Amino acid sequence: MSALRTTSLRRRVTLTALLVVGIVLVALGFTVAAVFTAQGERNLNALLAGRVQLAQQLARENVAPANLVRRIDARGVVVSLRLPSGETIGAPEPADGRRVTAVLSGPPRLDGAELVLTADTSLFAGAERTLARVLVIGGLVAIAVTAFALLLGMRVALRPLDRMTALARSIASGSRGGRLSPSRPDTELGRTAEAFDEMLDALEASEERMRTFVADAAHELRTPIAGVRAAAEAVLELGPEAAPEQRERLELLLVRESQRAGRLVEDLLDLARIDAGVRLERGPVRLRELARTQADRLRLLAPSLTVRVSGPETEVNAEEGRITQILANLADNARNAAGDNGTIEFHCGQSADAVSLEITDSGPGVPEADRERIFGRLVRLDTGRGRDRGGSGLGLTIARGLARAHGGELSCHGATFRLTLPRG
Repeated sequence: MSALRTTSLRRRVTLTALLVVGIVLVALGFTVAAVFTAQGERNLNALLAGRVQLAQQLARENVAPANLVRRIDARGVVVSLRLPSGETIGAPEPADGRRVTAVLSGPPRLDGAELVLTADTSLFAGAERTLARVLVIGGLVAIAVTAFALLLGMRVALRPLDRMTALARSIASGSRGGRLSPSRPDTELGRTAEAFDEMLDALEASEERMRTFVADAAHELRTPIAGVRAAAEAVLELGPEAAPEQRERLELLLVRESQRAGRLVEDLLDLARIDAGVRLERGPVRLRELARTQADRLRLLAPSLTVRVSGPETEVNAEEGRITQILANLADNARNAAGDNGTIEFHCGQSADAVSLEITDSGPGVPEADRERIFGRLVRLDTGRGRDRGGSGLGLTIARGLARAHGGELSCHGATFRLTLPRG
């Protein structure tokens, strides 16, 4: 995953807003200039057309040429009338400007006269330049005012982020229990704050579970370690005159307590591997064959126990050692629940995309309220495995973790535990 770009949010928002404002102002400036130019052209054309129309009307009324020129004269318009006789009345034609030529009709002295109207465009060009300066200066002032307003407004707008930062740093320094508690969780900042609070809840809950687990694990290890220490001290204190039976009993106690501590340490290591992500070496595994192996082991441990294996042979792509570990934990759990004189049945099943193995014992079963809790770490029920049978309270946790590492599931249904694994 690429690193998160953490440039200043204030700078990014400010620059983005200024860029948008600049683009809008430039577009607005071009639009205003284009509209002004088009409107000016229309006004100028309308003025010249009106002067020509007036000249035609005056010519038909047989107005004197000099009077005609004087009456159609207007500000910014130069009038020049060339009579049929060759005489020119009015101002000379300027070199630059918008020029319109019209031929008059009317009495003999004006019939065929050429009227030339020249509009002075310098005033219009000056107005365009003035408008351009006003637009440029106004745009720069608008951008400067916008930038200043954004710098002040962003301080207020980003206060929720500053509060999130302060809360995160206080939690990192050891403070707990603080929350943002957004007033409106339906907004962008509200959703972010709500997700932040949910993350803090999850972190604190995880931390609490870890503290509880470490404390329980330390408590579980304390008992066998204390037994090992006591047995070792008793063996050292035995004199040469001690009876061999007494020495043998203490040595046996020492071995049992050390084995018990070793099993707990191995279970803790298995849990650590599961949490870190177990690496599986998969291959074809026959569940019925593994179930028969566990059934034979149970018969050796408890000859009076009745163990049956039923169902078709099923094959799954998994790691045989890990599946064996799951079945061993479930088999020992069933034996402790059923007792040495009870009954245990292994039943294999299959569907189009999954295989299953159910282990049912004749014990009282797990109450419905505890069927999920028993998969927690260091959890024992009154009817479950006890310390006297060597249980650490981690077997079912490890079994479910390994099942899920294979993409499957382990669930409890009263006196039946069902292991489901995908075929692929």
